[in-house]
Amino acid sequence: MFFYELHEGDNEVFSDILVVSESEWEPDEFFALVQSIRRRIQDSFVHDTLSEAIAIELERDHGFIHVSDDRIVAAVNVSTDDADNFLASTEVELADAQEDEDDDDIDPEQDLDEGKAFNTVIAEFDPRSGRLN
Repeated sequence: MFFYELHEGDNEVFSDILVVSESEWEPDEFFALVQSIRRRIQDSFVHDTLSEAIAIELERDHGFIHVSDDRIVAAVNVSTDDADNFLASTEVELADAQEDEDDDDIDPEQDLDEGKAFNTVIAEFDPRSGRLN
């Protein structure tokens, strides 16, 4: 098994995606393949990120396996403190595709630690200018 990584933007945002292949690809060949897919789909992808869209194309058309959260069988929280070690939930409740995803429907009391999916947005704030960058 050979592992390849896709990421976009700031590498500290946890947007890395892993794909696996039974065949070894030379780095420049893998790069060329990814670039050809990117050029073809960059203006029309429907997934959360370009990296995810490329990974799905690699899986569908080129025999890669997209290592995504829906493939996780078990997740274990580990800590040096015994009380903080537990088997974590791997089930995520997904919104019905037909439902309106209006931000007004978000419950501020909802506990995000109960396996709910969420996206992260990071913004830089310059207090001197009072503006987001």
